[in-house]
Amino acid sequence: MSDTKNVVSESRTTPAYYSDFEKFHHPIRRPPSDPPSPLTGFIILFTSLTFLILGSYATLFSALVPRTGVWILDALADDNHYKYFAVLLVPTTAYFVIANWVGWQYYRNS
Repeated sequence: MSDTKNVVSESRTTPAYYSDFEKFHHPIRRPPSDPPSPLTGFIILFTSLTFLILGSYATLFSALVPRTGVWILDALADDNHYKYFAVLLVPTTAYFVIANWVGWQYYRNS
């Protein structure tokens, strides 16, 4: 009789799942993930600063300073059209990603 009580009490405390997939892939109870490493943060920071410096030089400073002799900087200074494309692509892409995400949230929650 004591074995029956233990089984009943365990079944009441354990949530009922329909399958093993739902047990391990529940949308609320996800296993904790590891945070990104500091190296990932430094890589993102370095590429962001590099893009900021090159974009600032291409759009703002290339008309004010003479040719440097570095082929990539001189190519950015000589270009009159595509140097703005790379800089303006970032906010445009961010806008469309955010708009897509909001639309997806409306779709999922409707």
